[in-house]
Amino acid sequence: MSEGSIRERLAALSRGELIGLVALLAVTLGGAGLWYVRSLPRPVEVTTAPSGGTASTPISASPSPEVVVVDVAGWVRRPGVYEFTEGARVIDAIDAAGGARPGALLQALNLAAPLADGTQILVPREGQEGVAPPPVTGGAVAGGLINVNTAAATELEELPGVGEVIAQAIVDYRTENGPFTTVDQLIDVSGIGDATLENIRDLVTV
Repeated sequence: MSEGSIRERLAALSRGELIGLVALLAVTLGGAGLWYVRSLPRPVEVTTAPSGGTASTPISASPSPEVVVVDVAGWVRRPGVYEFTEGARVIDAIDAAGGARPGALLQALNLAAPLADGTQILVPREGQEGVAPPPVTGGAVAGGLINVNTAAATELEELPGVGEVIAQAIVDYRTENGPFTTVDQLIDVSGIGDATLENIRDLVTV
């Protein structure tokens, strides 16, 4: 249809018909526009739920485990003082010191015994004939004698003529060379002479 014929048709329409035509055209365009707007994609808001689906509950801090300090001496690879947490056993102390050396008498110890703070684990070795296996801790034995293989330095200082230096020398000697096999072996400790040995001979044992 030509442009001229369209104008002729529009001119032939009455005023009311023109108004109706314009209204119909407006409604058609409005509906098409509304459909277009609704067909456009809409952004979707995504909300992340808290982990676990519930609010986290604060956890009360448990008390720190107690520290246990023991002296591992005797026939082990790395004698020394080691720290452990409460509940550790004698076997844990020996392992921390590098393990027992070949020939160690582990059967003389209770490997399952719990460690006590400030004590000594003394690992004896084979070939000590006639020597009773030393206890795990403590230096005093029956009769009030002090066991030089298990006594702490502070206990050794109670002996006549044995001060802090000599007491530590005794501890260092047995740590480096293993337990004493006889009381007379104390003469090999630096600072102990014949007079000192005679003064303590009847007060100590091995």
